[in-house]
Amino acid sequence: MTPPEPSPLPPPGGFAGLSAQGVSKHFGAVQALTGVTLTFPPGQVTALLGENGAGKSTLLRILTGDHRPTEGCVLLDGQALDLHSPQDARRAGIRIIPQEPEIIPHVPVAENVYAGALPRTGLRRLDRAELRRRITADLARLGFDKVLDPDLLGSELTAAQRQLVEIMRSLTGAVPPRAIAFDEPTSSLSEHEVEALFALIGRLRDEGIAVIYVSHRMKEIFRLADRIAVLRDGTLAGVVDAAATDESELVRLMVGRDLSSLFVRQNVATDRVVLDVRELTTDDVHGVSLTVRAGEVVALAGLIGAGRSELALALAGDAPIRSGTVALGGEVLRLKDPRAAIAAGIGLAPEERKAQALFLQRTIRDNTSLVSLRRLSRWRFVKHRQEKDLAQEYADRLRVRAPSIEAEVRTLSGGNQQKVVLARWLARKPDLLILDEPTRGVDIGAKAEIYQIIADLAREGTAVLVISSELPEVLGLADRVVVMQNGRTTGELTRDQATEEAILALAMADDLATTAPAQTGETQ
Repeated sequence: MTPPEPSPLPPPGGFAGLSAQGVSKHFGAVQALTGVTLTFPPGQVTALLGENGAGKSTLLRILTGDHRPTEGCVLLDGQALDLHSPQDARRAGIRIIPQEPEIIPHVPVAENVYAGALPRTGLRRLDRAELRRRITADLARLGFDKVLDPDLLGSELTAAQRQLVEIMRSLTGAVPPRAIAFDEPTSSLSEHEVEALFALIGRLRDEGIAVIYVSHRMKEIFRLADRIAVLRDGTLAGVVDAAATDESELVRLMVGRDLSSLFVRQNVATDRVVLDVRELTTDDVHGVSLTVRAGEVVALAGLIGAGRSELALALAGDAPIRSGTVALGGEVLRLKDPRAAIAAGIGLAPEERKAQALFLQRTIRDNTSLVSLRRLSRWRFVKHRQEKDLAQEYADRLRVRAPSIEAEVRTLSGGNQQKVVLARWLARKPDLLILDEPTRGVDIGAKAEIYQIIADLAREGTAVLVISSELPEVLGLADRVVVMQNGRTTGELTRDQATEEAILALAMADDLATTAPAQTGETQ
């Protein structure tokens, strides 16, 4: 169906919303969207939910001019738009904050924000005084002045700061936004930065802008959204009032099963201690002691900056240990580098899978076999048939959704990328597997599959150490919970003792000395 001819945009006062009307999209034989009709009203936050592969990204790209629909059209104020590019959408007042910000590495934040529209003097030179005035005013207006230094080079920015630059870029153009989509905006933000973002979204809603919010984090959805639209298998499964629904209903709409089925609770821990950490100290971790047994899932809980990821890096040989000991299976290790940790039987799936774990331009096969090449090789030549069989076995076991194991990892969804990381370690069969935020940025369906993988690992006798910032995940997975703050452990809770309140009390303790009586469970 050919979209109707575009009509002139009405004045902002007549804004009636952005909508998709009967939108379908196919890529060859793959049907990504089928007949989606959905409106995003002005002055409301519409959350867009769905599993990876449900069609969320395709719909956003159609709304923002990056794809053209096979059928149907995009409407603004009830009038059809003919969007050939993201520039067309931007001129219409439609913006998107992508998951992967595009940053110019060799110029500072201020020039990144106004790239393509930098203030110039009469001699066409950069007007640095005007640039400073603009960036100072916009940082203060958007509430980012405490978290973003305008003089930092793009190459010096953290993942969170790159996200904030992209947000500022979208909100400071010549044409003010009338509809703006946030695609997983908090995945790399600190708590303070998240609060600044939420305050900004509230202001945008109050100004009458239509806000589209894509996230897998239910707490964020219920805090921000006025209404929630759920996509499933490329179709619209339903639109519900956020105040009149709950997480269980949303999960049923997304994946067709109840929330209670997500976690696999079992009791398979043995008495055999696999990991025994005693008074471990690094630059960021201070006197940490803990144990993990065979078949046991131990969760590390705590607020951002508590030292959990730093502890994981030390155990994986990627951070120097100043004092203390790490023993695996009763043998004290010298963890001088990651190779030593892998050889000893320790695996780490790090928090930033794209930056720290995956070779995005390489295939599923390459990424899966990476830490098993020694046993797949003879005379330094890789036995490719065995490598292929290994990768295929674990891709099938973990249900990696891809055309083949020769697909490049960059083409996979976040959930499937995480499965490839897990496949690598399952193929290696480590004694201890450390999973740092294993479900960050993945959908509910992929989460359920990853939880099942963790349960299977425990049942097979692997000791599992999970780091998670989602308390329901911690409570659903862990046999024991070790809580950290400021690089130290502040307490330990058994499964029966662990509640959100108990974990937060230990995570937020102001005086470590006062928390000692609250430590429960096993003494280290």
